[in-house]
Amino acid sequence: MAYNEFMADRIRQLFKEKKANFYEKKMMGGLCFMVEDKMCCGIHFDKKKGMDLLMARIGPDAVEEAMQKEGCLPMDFTGRPMKGYVFVTADGFDLDEDLAYWVQLCLNFNPLAKRSKKR
Repeated sequence: MAYNEFMADRIRQLFKEKKANFYEKKMMGGLCFMVEDKMCCGIHFDKKKGMDLLMARIGPDAVEEAMQKEGCLPMDFTGRPMKGYVFVTADGFDLDEDLAYWVQLCLNFNPLAKRSKKR
């Protein structure tokens, strides 16, 4: 199954409201939203859990506090959590204000994030 298109539309709308310079890129079996050529957030369908997850790049300093929020999980593809990234289940982003909170955390970290090296 592919990513949730309704969820993608909600994120697109938030980026437009915040006047963020973004584009989309299909990767990791989902959809990533790139801001200033850096991965900002994305949508991932977890086949094991059978659910859509919000992937949020919030930076290592924000992770501890974020983990206290409902639905927040370590982002773990390989058995080792990725630093500065979290997954959020639908419980944590169903409400528009909750999704806006996560997107804003991602946008707050984006200026500090490093770009991936071009291959």
